[in-house]
Amino acid sequence: MPKKIFENICVDSVFERIYNDYAKDLHDFLYYKFGNGYNHEDKMHEAFVKLWHKCEDVTYSKAKSFLFTVANNLMLNEVKHKKVKLKYNKSIKENTNKQSPEFLLEEKQYLEKYERALSSLTEKQRLVFSLCKIEAKPHKEVASLLDISTKTVEKHLYSALKKLKLELTEL
Repeated sequence: MPKKIFENICVDSVFERIYNDYAKDLHDFLYYKFGNGYNHEDKMHEAFVKLWHKCEDVTYSKAKSFLFTVANNLMLNEVKHKKVKLKYNKSIKENTNKQSPEFLLEEKQYLEKYERALSSLTEKQRLVFSLCKIEAKPHKEVASLLDISTKTVEKHLYSALKKLKLELTEL
């Protein structure tokens, strides 16, 4: 059974009427939902183009819901695409190292020497050094944690710093 002339939105005058009835509402809907950071004007027009291509399948009574659904989906796809681009750009910036290869090699060698120097300390010296210098705990707290006097903490820290200074002087 053929559609009534009013329901056939493939007719220019009917499609123009749909455009005049819903264009402003669709534009405002996209603007308020997604804000100014997205191209809501293009998505509105793109939704009307899709409606024109599907005009034989969509009735006049369903045109509004078709337009709003298509436009919303187009915007959601753009939002998703922007998120992917931002994530990709962020990962590129994180992976891009601005130091020269020589600097990176020197840094690696320094870290290896530092680890060797730390491993050359006695267990007590390493523990006191870690608590005082790395974790920034006061001497009194370190003494109570290790159940030793503050003078002993200072002695272990002094000897650890002296030994580290000797081993790391060439750096």
